Order: sequence, then C-alpha cells, then structure tokens
Amino acid sequence: MPLDPQSIRQDFPILKRRLPGDQPLVFLDNAASSQRPQSVIDAMTDCYENFYANVHRGIHTLSEESTAGYEAARVTTQQFLNAASQREVIFTSGTTAAINLVARSWGDAHVTADDTILLTICEHHANIVPWHQLAERVGCRVEFLLINDDYSIDTETVAEALQRLQPKLFAFTATSNVLGTVFPVQQWAQLAKENGATVLVDAAQAAPHQAIDVQDWDADFVIFSGHKVCGPSGIGVLYGREALLAAMPPFLGGGAMIDRVTVDGFTSAELPEKFEAGTPPIVEAIGLARALQYLQDTGLNEIARHERDLAAAAEQQLRDVEGVNLFGPRQSEKAGIVSFTIDGVHPHDIAQWLNLRGIAVRAGHHCAMPLHEHMGLTATARASFYLYNTLDEVEQLVDAVKQTREKFARSGRRRRRSSISSSSS
Repeated sequence: MPLDPQSIRQDFPILKRRLPGDQPLVFLDNAASSQRPQSVIDAMTDCYENFYANVHRGIHTLSEESTAGYEAARVTTQQFLNAASQREVIFTSGTTAAINLVARSWGDAHVTADDTILLTICEHHANIVPWHQLAERVGCRVEFLLINDDYSIDTETVAEALQRLQPKLFAFTATSNVLGTVFPVQQWAQLAKENGATVLVDAAQAAPHQAIDVQDWDADFVIFSGHKVCGPSGIGVLYGREALLAAMPPFLGGGAMIDRVTVDGFTSAELPEKFEAGTPPIVEAIGLARALQYLQDTGLNEIARHERDLAAAAEQQLRDVEGVNLFGPRQSEKAGIVSFTIDGVHPHDIAQWLNLRGIAVRAGHHCAMPLHEHMGLTATARASFYLYNTLDEVEQLVDAVKQTREKFARSGRRRRRSSISSSSS
C-alpha cells in the first residue's frame, strides 16, 4: 500500500512549526539530516529521566538497565543490517568517524606505497579525505571512477578499472548525495572481490530509504549515520566482517576498549568493545534503535517508492520551468533527490528565496566538491524528499522556484535597463 504522509507527519512534532511570516515548514533537506518522530524523542527522554548511567562498568541498577538498552540497540541494528553477529556492529559518532576508523586501523595496517585506493567521483568528502590522508601517510595512490553524461557509472567501466588497477580497497557510495544515483552495490562488490579488493560501502544515503542486507551485499565494511535515518546526531554505525575487525588494531585508546592495562602495555577487549573507546553514545544508540524500528514498521520499500514518486513529480514539473537545469540520472535509477540550478541565479540565492516561503533546501557543493568540479559547477540547489513529504509540498517547491526565477529575471532586466540609460546619458 502507498504511504499516507499526512498520517506520518503527525508523528513528527517539528513539522507542525510555523516559520516567520506564519509560513508552514516544508522540509526538503532530508539528504543532509532527517527529522525525528516523537517515539525517538520519547525513547531518549525516557533514558535520561529514568535509567541513564554509564554502561558495562557498573553493577548498580541504573547501569545494568542502561547497558541492557545499549546492547539491545546493537541487536536492533544488527537485525536492520542483517549482520551475522552483534560483534560486527560498531557504534561510532557518525559516518565520518566510521570511515576514518577503517582508514586508520585497517588502512594503516594493510595499505602500502604500492597500493591503490579506488573511489568514485560521486563520493562525499567523508569518503575521500580519509583516503587522501592515508595516501599522505603511506604513499598509496587514490584513483577515481568518473560518471558518464547520463550521471551513471557503467559496470563495465568498474570491472575494467578493477582489473587494471588491482586496488587494495574499493570504497564507494551506495547512493550519491548530489545526483541521487543508486549504484549496484552487490554487483560491484562481487567484481571487487574477484579482483582481490576489500570493499567499503558508504550507505549514509541508502540506509534511510532502502532495506540493507550486508550479507547479500557481501561488502567488507558498510557505514551509515543515525541522523539521516530519523535518529539522533552523534551516532553512526560501522558494520565490518568479524574476521576483518578481529584482525584490525584498535584505533582509539582509553577506557572500555581494553582487557588489561599494565605499566608495560595493554591488551584490547574483544569485539565490539575493542573499537568503542570511552563512554559510548548510550542515549543516542537507544534513539537510533527506535528510529530503525520506526522505519521498518513503516516499510522501507514503501518509503523508497514514495520518495521516488515525489522526486519524479518535482522533476517533471521543474523541466517545464525555463532556465531550470536538472542533474542526475533518469528517475528509475535514482533516489528521492533533485539537484538543480537556475540560469543566472546562485544556488545560495535560490535557497534563501525559498526559505522566505518556508521551504528548506540545501545549497552549495554538498560536501562533494570533486563531483561538482567534474560537472563544471561550483554549487547546486538540492531538494531531498522523505517519508513525511507530500505532493502538495512538491507543488509549493515548484511554484517557489518559478517565483525565484521571475524575481531574478526582473532584477536582471532592471539592471540592464539602468546600464543602458547610464550609457546613453
């Protein structure tokens, strides 16, 4: 059955907000960060109000209850990913921290100056900069797969690059945060394995919108953030194959990640504590678990279908607006992301003008500068849809884009007339 976004919206208190000028909030910045349902807020508040304490270390009631909630969140996350073991689920502070963990621990231990890291040009900076930093440390090369004119990357191109470069690691996004392009993770992971590469998948844009089965994907590392899946900020998830994680040295040192410490050294704890140094994101993990349950109860396939329908409607109508340029593959190959520009209008001006009408979109390079440079752009405006967005909001977006274009077109005509009058005088 199709989603009922009007019913879903009742679960999200922030969507009831009125902005200055009594404008209703139209939140279309979901690729940057989603909103939270009341159930997530309540789960976190319940922990703070009734049983919060540090985990694993205490033998008192509150610590035992917090530990139970924290580890139950790990089980929920394991089930969300269909990981084989709870030991394969590491809580971090976010996607960026998780990728840096892999780069520092696995990368420093396995990558040498003779090796290559293969990425796509569509990567978020979080899946580029850690590999550049690794290259600075060990001298490896970082190579990029480029997109075609239709904003895709052919699997044949991937296969050829894997065979030619024989990379130590192939790290790629499951879904582009700019173009919305959905890449064939399972197929690419299989090709990488056939060529001896370890596989890391940035699923930050995929996890909120599609069911993920890490065993089916057959990737070595899969990573996503809580704040994009209706959960809290400050928490992310690193899935890793247990054998790989067990062989990797710990990244951060301190409390909780140790088995024993002496004046001569230390031995690390077993998985997953080995990679969770210090006080972990306890309340955030509990909130994340409730968010994942909410998405699964709603239906991830239904969410994906709803978003694609909204994005398709937005693109269809925006194509009819003179001066609007759309970026991304055909709708059947993308998620609910619509990136666009308006001739003669900077994307920041677009976002500011839409904001005056209560519409929140993102403007800039979206932490994907290499992709924008490859496309010959400095910035784009991006509308990204989620389960609580509606067709009415699509209409409001399109109307506001039309008004934005007209406003700046009139301003341009006035400037030209003023320039001609000044020249004549």
